[in-house]
Amino acid sequence: MYTKKVLKHFQNPHNYGRMRNSDGIGKVGNLVCGDIMWLYIRIGKNTKKQEIIKDIKFETFGCVAAIATSSAITDLAKGKTIKEALKISKEKIINTLGGLPPIKVHCSVLAADALIEAIYDYLKKNKRDIPRDLEKKHQILQKEKEIISAKYKDWVETEEKMHSHEQ
Repeated sequence: MYTKKVLKHFQNPHNYGRMRNSDGIGKVGNLVCGDIMWLYIRIGKNTKKQEIIKDIKFETFGCVAAIATSSAITDLAKGKTIKEALKISKEKIINTLGGLPPIKVHCSVLAADALIEAIYDYLKKNKRDIPRDLEKKHQILQKEKEIISAKYKDWVETEEKMHSHEQ
């Protein structure tokens, strides 16, 4: 069912863990399967003085595919400029893993969405211009988040409290 690459990322996830003092945090969830992901980024500069994702970590509560795609996106985004990172698609994540079962493709979307939200968070916190496409994607993700929060209000509040106390 899963490729060897998927299983390797699941069994030994890359860049797993919480990042203290991150520059941006992306939190996303999937209403259908219940997966939830936090993606943390730290921004630095490369030799050309371009902003890059210097460090990236994730915490994912979910299935094999959710954890594997989270691990894979950290490998894909680390060292990339913000512009390059925003171009990482679900197809790129899936190809990196050697494929996913069709029923698990939504997990790759979750990973890509978490990166989008982390970059959005960074730009917003730093009062930077937010590209129109990024703003549109963020608005869609916010609407989905509102639906999830309303439907699972008690669980979301409990989970948020637990997560904030751990930081």
